Amino acid sequence: MTLFYIVAVTLVGGVLSVVIAASLTFAVLGQLVRHLVSLSTGVLLATALLHVLPEAFESPVDPHALFATLLGGLLFFFLLEKAELYRHAHHHEGDGHGHHHHFDAEQAGRGGFSVLVGDSIHNFCDGIIIAAAFLASPELGATTSLAIILHEIPQEVGDTIVLINAGFSRRKALLYNAASGLTAVVGGVLGYFVVGAWDALFPYLLVVASSSFIYVAVADLIPQMQRHLPWRELLAQVAWIGAGLAIILIASRWMHS
Repeated sequence: MTLFYIVAVTLVGGVLSVVIAASLTFAVLGQLVRHLVSLSTGVLLATALLHVLPEAFESPVDPHALFATLLGGLLFFFLLEKAELYRHAHHHEGDGHGHHHHFDAEQAGRGGFSVLVGDSIHNFCDGIIIAAAFLASPELGATTSLAIILHEIPQEVGDTIVLINAGFSRRKALLYNAASGLTAVVGGVLGYFVVGAWDALFPYLLVVASSSFIYVAVADLIPQMQRHLPWRELLAQVAWIGAGLAIILIASRWMHS
């Protein structure tokens, strides 16, 4: 049943975001991403700091080793993002470079595929994290999956917008995004068979999962919200973050009870 849950959750996470992106207009997608970024921030921070990390530190593993793993995880995801940013080549009109005809279209295509490669790697890692969480405990697996799915929705919707801007048709952008989302299923199945044989690794994997959540929230999502806003939008932003925190707190208490 554990393998079934892993496959079901990773499949739903990959498909749900694409269905949402396919059912909404371009303008609505932009508004949805803005609010879901705030929601995801609360969800990821609450999951990492209030649920996954405490579970890892309740193990008999030396806390110094777990803190070192947390530090290593944050640095790893920093370097991974650096590599992903390096693959994104940006060209601006009027930069004074004598580029040939259709250069912009070619660069947009390359940028779109770079997004897909980076997203596939990210989804694959999410699948492994979900597998490790379910193998640790069903409750932890469910909460971790909820956090990842709620984060994947704005990420995949945002990727759809990026791909359309890069020259992909809406149909092709959704199709490629769906294929990218399926790499989470591959990661989940691989994680089930590989990680399952190494119970001693679970606390370390949970800390790595937490470092991923914390890094995404602090380095990616929060900077997107650090803009001067009218007070109503600021309150809405805080409310969405609070909603994310509440979702995880309520889900955690309900599953433990």
